[in-house]
Amino acid sequence: MPEPVAIELLLTCCSSPAWARAVAARRPYASVEAVFAAADAALAELPENELDKALAGHPRIGTRSGDASARREQAGVTAADHDVLAALAAWNREYEATFGHVYLVRATGRSGSELLEILLTRLRNDPATERRIVRGELAQINRIRLRRLFGADPGESR
Repeated sequence: MPEPVAIELLLTCCSSPAWARAVAARRPYASVEAVFAAADAALAELPENELDKALAGHPRIGTRSGDASARREQAGVTAADHDVLAALAAWNREYEATFGHVYLVRATGRSGSELLEILLTRLRNDPATERRIVRGELAQINRIRLRRLFGADPGESR
């Protein structure tokens, strides 16, 4: 496929244009694992402003999203009771005030209560530690979305 089309498809996995261009530029790939390796390498090389663009493409945990991937990934949150959803909303705001970006976590296969517990734990991190964790979480989310994009079984992969 033409590179602009590949970039547009990759942007459905991660909203950083630099990441999408880097992954598209390394084509062709022999396997999904090779795509994962390139995606991880591109993510590791992203400057902070591009990481912010990637984070901006993710809705808050526990909010209704128009994005099909986010809805699928946060399916475990939809069963959460009102108290968990209210706590997620409040602590999401606290997280954003503390770190300046959305709380990003691999939500696939996790309940609302589990995601709340992770959020509360991560609020104790210093900004540098949290930024490192965010990159790891984004790598996991990218892999899930890439697996789905390439028609591989996304399952509840990490």
